[in-house]
Amino acid sequence: MLVRTPATSANLGPGFDSLGLALDLYDDVKVEATGAGLSIEVDGEGAEVADRGERHLIVRVLRRTFDVLDELAGTGPARPDGLRLRCRNRIPHSRGLGSSSAAIVAGIVAARALHPAGRLLDDAGALRLATEIEGHPDNVAPCLSGGLTVAWTTPGGPRSVRLESQVTRVVAFVPEQRLATERARGLLPETVPHGDAAANAGRAALLVAALTGGLDAGVLLDATEDRLHQDYRAPAMPESAALVARLRDAGVPAVISGAGPTVLAFTTASHVDSIGGEVGKGWHEHPLDVATRGARVMPPESEHRG
Repeated sequence: MLVRTPATSANLGPGFDSLGLALDLYDDVKVEATGAGLSIEVDGEGAEVADRGERHLIVRVLRRTFDVLDELAGTGPARPDGLRLRCRNRIPHSRGLGSSSAAIVAGIVAARALHPAGRLLDDAGALRLATEIEGHPDNVAPCLSGGLTVAWTTPGGPRSVRLESQVTRVVAFVPEQRLATERARGLLPETVPHGDAAANAGRAALLVAALTGGLDAGVLLDATEDRLHQDYRAPAMPESAALVARLRDAGVPAVISGAGPTVLAFTTASHVDSIGGEVGKGWHEHPLDVATRGARVMPPESEHRG
């Protein structure tokens, strides 16, 4: 069984811990039930540091999801005795493109497919479980559903709504250096000025209107202004903050992707080429479409393709 999960970009400027966008850059994991033991193969991004045992994130999520499904079924353990994983990682790690969310969602989707009671964990339950593991819903929501999502939390758990983005192409500028999400979050203050919070609320609302209504780049430039997190995190990624500023000065709606350090621009590769001097060296440019589908089990013939 092959599970495919998309990269995601969260926050999108003012939509801190709420807005997310699925992108057509995918991790694949082939999961097989075996008689006993655990075997893990990893290729691609992060392969040199990936755990090959029980601490591998997908394995931990599989185990936890099996526990949840056993409890929902109420009939005793029904999990596989052994597992074989083959991971092909394309999403850059620790760059603000949702690599951990992709792994978490892959584990949940695979567990639902492998467990006899998998149907008992519905999409709302999958979002709840993924959020418990990840800590926030802004990446896991678009990874599960695809497209543009607005996620929020309630006393009963996280929820999300999927929207159709009329903006269908972006460019991600990925640097070589990594940045741990924990470090980026540690730079945020306990409180922010009321005026900044009010400004972000207005910009986040405008951003949803701009993305779903296909409004022009001038509106999108205003809509992607942020006062809650990007400036506070800039000391941890000065090159990224500088690139965002250069692009925005050139009229390009650009933001920090997630916790960074990747920069996401709501534009096309051809437009980027026309302002090439604004980007500078040291960035891997990835023109990407918005992924309209979220995580899914691929048809059997996909497992035999390159």
